[in-house]
Amino acid sequence: MAERKRVWVSPDGHGGWDVKTQGTQRAAANYEDKPDAVTRAKEIAQAAPLGQVIIQGQDGKIQTEYTYGKDPERSPG
Repeated sequence: MAERKRVWVSPDGHGGWDVKTQGTQRAAANYEDKPDAVTRAKEIAQAAPLGQVIIQGQDGKIQTEYTYGKDPERSPG
């Protein structure tokens, strides 16, 4: 099964927002406005068979997550 592509939206430390795919060193994009960064992150995640967007606030805490594609079956227990 393919791994889920995780795309993070996080503050860049200079007043803007980075869109970064987990496991990469550089940001895929940088935006002044958070809504623009979230829109781009969703586009990247939706293009993958399994995608997830993780959005952080200015304090670094996770605020929201969006998951795309079929979730694996949950097993009891």
